Amino acid sequence: MSRIDDTRDFIAVRIAVLTVSDTRTPQEDRSGDLLVERIEGAGHILSTRDIVTDDRDLIAAKLRMWCGDETIDVIVTTGGTGLTGRDVTVEAHRDVYEKEIDAFATVFTHVSMAKIGTSAVQSRACGGVAEGTYLFALPGSPGACRDAWDEILAYQLDFRHQPCNFVEIMPRLEEHLRRK
Repeated sequence: MSRIDDTRDFIAVRIAVLTVSDTRTPQEDRSGDLLVERIEGAGHILSTRDIVTDDRDLIAAKLRMWCGDETIDVIVTTGGTGLTGRDVTVEAHRDVYEKEIDAFATVFTHVSMAKIGTSAVQSRACGGVAEGTYLFALPGSPGACRDAWDEILAYQLDFRHQPCNFVEIMPRLEEHLRRK
């Protein structure tokens, strides 16, 4: 069973938050605000934060730029994971991923089912890795962001979480580049 090993030191990771929306402004970005609160409350570092419109190319360009930034370890996006025509965040993420973390979507769906029942099928939350950076696409609702952070990311981004976590393998995400 999972647990926090208090004999290990906490390691803060540097996290960027990107809100994807055609209508939200910094003053109205409740999901982004919630993620920032959770990130900083957990002891992590907010590297940067931005809002971009629902445009696949713009989203992917921002993700690529942030993946190339050595001050960012993790990117969390909120918004654009639904089924409507403007929901293109998942496609933008997949344009960038080198590897997809398939189980993230599965676990998010499981968590969501406990909260919203079968409505969970309408989310396309996803996760992946690119350029040694973790990327997670969350729905745009504050409740979904809270669930994803509190029940998945808070643990997987905590080095003390056992039996394993994302932080402990961060140094190995680009080991394929060191091979000759």
